[in-house]
Amino acid sequence: MIHPMTTSTIPSTAASASASATLDLGVGGMTCASCVSRVEKALKKVPGVQEATVNLATESARVVYAASAQMDAQIRRAVRNAGYEPLAMEEAMPEDLSPWAGFAPVAIGLLLSAPLVVPMLGDLLGKHWMLPAWQQFLLATPVQFILGARFYKAGWHALKALTGNMDLLVAIGTSAGWGLSMWLWLSAEPDTMPHLYFEASAVVVTLVLLGKWLEARAKRQTTAAIRALHALRPEIAHVLQAGGEEADLPVAEVLLGDRLVVRPGERIPMDGLLQEGQTQVDESMLTGEPLPVTKQPGDKLTGGSINGDGRVVLQVSAVGSESVLAQIIRLVEDAQAAKAPIQRLVDQVSAVFVPVVLVIALATLLGWLFVGAGVEAALIHAVAVLVIACPCALGLATPAAIMAGTGVAAKNGILIKDAQALELAHKVDTVAFDKTGTLTVGRPRLVAFMAATGADEAEQLAVAASLQSGSEHPLARAVVAAAQERGMTVAQPDGLRAVPGRGSEGEVGVRSYLIGSLRWMDELGVDLGALAPQAQRLQGDGATLALLVERTTQGLSPRALMAFADEPKAGAKEALAALRARGIRIVMISGDNQGAALAMGARLGLSADEVMAEVLPGDKAAKVAALKAGGHTVVMVGDGVNDAPALAAADVGMAMGTGTDVAMHAAGITLMRGDVALVAGALDISHRTVMKIRQNLFWAFAYNVAGIPLAALGFLSPVVAGAAMALSSVSVISNALLLKRWRLRRD
Repeated sequence: MIHPMTTSTIPSTAASASASATLDLGVGGMTCASCVSRVEKALKKVPGVQEATVNLATESARVVYAASAQMDAQIRRAVRNAGYEPLAMEEAMPEDLSPWAGFAPVAIGLLLSAPLVVPMLGDLLGKHWMLPAWQQFLLATPVQFILGARFYKAGWHALKALTGNMDLLVAIGTSAGWGLSMWLWLSAEPDTMPHLYFEASAVVVTLVLLGKWLEARAKRQTTAAIRALHALRPEIAHVLQAGGEEADLPVAEVLLGDRLVVRPGERIPMDGLLQEGQTQVDESMLTGEPLPVTKQPGDKLTGGSINGDGRVVLQVSAVGSESVLAQIIRLVEDAQAAKAPIQRLVDQVSAVFVPVVLVIALATLLGWLFVGAGVEAALIHAVAVLVIACPCALGLATPAAIMAGTGVAAKNGILIKDAQALELAHKVDTVAFDKTGTLTVGRPRLVAFMAATGADEAEQLAVAASLQSGSEHPLARAVVAAAQERGMTVAQPDGLRAVPGRGSEGEVGVRSYLIGSLRWMDELGVDLGALAPQAQRLQGDGATLALLVERTTQGLSPRALMAFADEPKAGAKEALAALRARGIRIVMISGDNQGAALAMGARLGLSADEVMAEVLPGDKAAKVAALKAGGHTVVMVGDGVNDAPALAAADVGMAMGTGTDVAMHAAGITLMRGDVALVAGALDISHRTVMKIRQNLFWAFAYNVAGIPLAALGFLSPVVAGAAMALSSVSVISNALLLKRWRLRRD
């Protein structure tokens, strides 16, 4: 899949712009962290490639490159030349197969290896069941060279590239054991039975195959979230045609503006606006909210959600990659394809790991020969070093945890866009909230309208509604709604001009007006006159105030004072208390006057020093930067366009999914419903995911640090080393999958 990225323009002297594109492709044949490093290096050497990230858990690569007609083919060729198979992402993504899919080679290996292992168990019971050498040869050879052919193929490609990987270690180690057995058999005296090591080579190959099968089975669980999201897309849509008849068309053929019929119990095929009918919609797979949501004509419907018991007609408002579901899938895929900063340590280690292991194995061989142990014992100890050192667990430790963590977070309505946000969120000690729409409902009501002495209240309300009719600001919508409730016709103003963070001005009829905050009016030198006492009283009650002013030949004259009130979101106070109980500092940033902001803060359980009032939209980012400058790790939670700079300035930005697309793109984490409790949930899943990453890396490193010396000193046989190596990979993924049990807590 190729995705267009932002276009960066070359300086003005150039006639064209250079565009960047992103290519996602599967990479077949990767087995360990060394493979990841090798593929990344190969991709970064391609001229025009700006960035390349390879993920072992998803067996995929994401490449950002300067757009060119030949780049797609060149990138795929680079993957193939590195010894791996370039695949379409659909082929690379693990399917929801039977739990036993791909087990046949493992079963054959177990059947052929069992007769070689049973005599070893018989020795413990004093029985001598050892098979003749020729039977051991017949059983072990197919395992070594047919079932183990994948190791030779991948190892050969690694050698040609002058690098190493897990397959090379397995191929060298098991071949050494098989070759030693052949030499001992063929050089033995007639009628003697030498001790052979065919069983070690066959069992190691079988155990590695078993480990890879268990690994693949576990990987399918880590990608379950992506598959579940893809499954939300229906195949067919019922399109309402001009004559009123329904025609079933593939969803891919639905056009913007088409009218679709959704029957009771069906999935809504596309994003749209409800035109006819009413129903309740289950949006739990998108938002994590278990309760159905009532939908009336004019409400938005999201593709992938489930219609309730009403037949409805919707008009399509977004198709393809513009739909909410497509954006959610994209966000989850981005997070799972991304590489956490902690992974850089693993990449640095894996780049030198295999060559170091080969040196250690050679040193083990020479060391045992030096102390007079004999070729046979020296070679077996060296083989054990090669087998136990396979760096599979290192390559899986971080991506497996990230995939499991982001997957379970998505099911609970928390979309983590990048791994860096995931890794940083657990360090957060300060959370800054935008007020309107984030901590409050965001639909303030006009609770008081006071006309100045001599002015007609109804006339001034009509003027105010006219000036606000073109604005999407919550206060502006409240004024228009109040006028409409009184049955007023809202006229269109002339020459309307918005003043960011302050208000707007324009002409209604032949008169010129301004409407905006008291702070703006104070800057303009407006005298409230008789309205001043009412303004002071309303501010003390926590109301947000605005003033309507007429521009006359005598200057700016107040015409009406407006007071607005908002309500805290349900559960917001409890959610803030839960964050404070975790030792996190809370800050509320508001553009309201000091009195209104403090009054709302008190209703939310905030103290005066936790409220920042009268902050202009453009200054929110500066407030966040100031918090960071104090040595704090800061999360900014917001929902509006004017929050985007602050979201980007924070260490971690969290956007309410009920807000704007701009805010969602600027944030590293998107909360799919306007529930403040999701903030604590996002921090919790971040903490748990990072904890799993650290646990996995500790055990992966500890396993090799302990296992290699034990094998070199002769305490581990190749068979035990092979079992331990397989177990390490499976344990890392199994530990990561424990994250799937995480549920959002509501304290």
